Amino acid sequence: MHLNRRNLLKASIAGSMTASLAGCSILPRKTGHQPERYSGAIGLPDGDFGISAFNRKGETLWQAPAEARCHSGCNRPGQKEILFFERRPGWSFYVLDASTGHRLRQVPAESGEHFVGHGVFSPDGLWLYATANRYEEGEGIVAVYDAGQGYRRVNTFELAGIGPHQITLHPDGKTLVIGLGGILTHPDYDRIKLNLNTMKPALILMDRYSGQIVGRFAPAHHQQSSRHVDVSSSGRIYLAYQYQGPMYETPALLARLENGSLREYRFDEETQSSLANYIASVIAHPENDLVAAASPVGGTAIIFNGATGHLVARASIADCAGVQALADGDFLISSGRGKLVRLGRDNKPREIASLPLYWDHHLV
Repeated sequence: MHLNRRNLLKASIAGSMTASLAGCSILPRKTGHQPERYSGAIGLPDGDFGISAFNRKGETLWQAPAEARCHSGCNRPGQKEILFFERRPGWSFYVLDASTGHRLRQVPAESGEHFVGHGVFSPDGLWLYATANRYEEGEGIVAVYDAGQGYRRVNTFELAGIGPHQITLHPDGKTLVIGLGGILTHPDYDRIKLNLNTMKPALILMDRYSGQIVGRFAPAHHQQSSRHVDVSSSGRIYLAYQYQGPMYETPALLARLENGSLREYRFDEETQSSLANYIASVIAHPENDLVAAASPVGGTAIIFNGATGHLVARASIADCAGVQALADGDFLISSGRGKLVRLGRDNKPREIASLPLYWDHHLV
């Protein structure tokens, strides 16, 4: 495979808080407007790494170099800036001009910490929240940066757990949604997983102002590493797993937070098997109740109905990983083979472009 891929807190409070998030009719909505450009971390045939932006036709708009493999990023609201994080481990993040790809700054991780590939901004673009690990202690944190002061580190929020990964912001504007993978790693041991028998993965909800954890929800099995998250326009929270148990087992790999617990989705056996116990991205479409997920290990992308769990589409796309929403209810899928593919309810994948590069796991 290209690039060497890859104290439950007061249940009653957490449950009521979750219900209010999901059901509030005055939540700000994600826009359904189709972006003019998308961006992703890339690998190049000569072994170098970078970040690239492209338009809706798959045409490259700019390409910027990176010192190490990057994973995912986030746009800064109100500014023409885009960030990408290094990963495995991530020793820095890059701040780029979103229009040109020109590097504005490179921000290193604090001593004894490393990034894990993800971050998200406050709605006003002033604060950046990035998931990170204290690798000697084996502690997961959220690192807080003041973007208006040159990305100066200003705070640290404790997660009381190991291995945070993706972080996003709920439409309420105040709740951080975090996938806690539960896997202990250390830079000195490459990607060796050091605690598979004692993992404690979780979906975490955190107040972004205080850093207080207001919800912690565990999956059905302790080896369902809770890695990737997304939130729908209506506030429905989705979680994707990477199962660390035996490959012959095919547990649920996707879940939705519902009535204070994780409702897990299972599909037919063929589909479950094709996902190979590994989900690299999950995206809830802002225009409808459809959710897409991709498995590079299984070479499979799926679309399902969030409310019912009904499978809507499934496509074989080698090394697929990145997912983003397109206008009219469809999704864009990227692959480590340089492919950009459109997939929708008609279950007919359409190749948009094939480029001489390797897309990493996420599209921004």
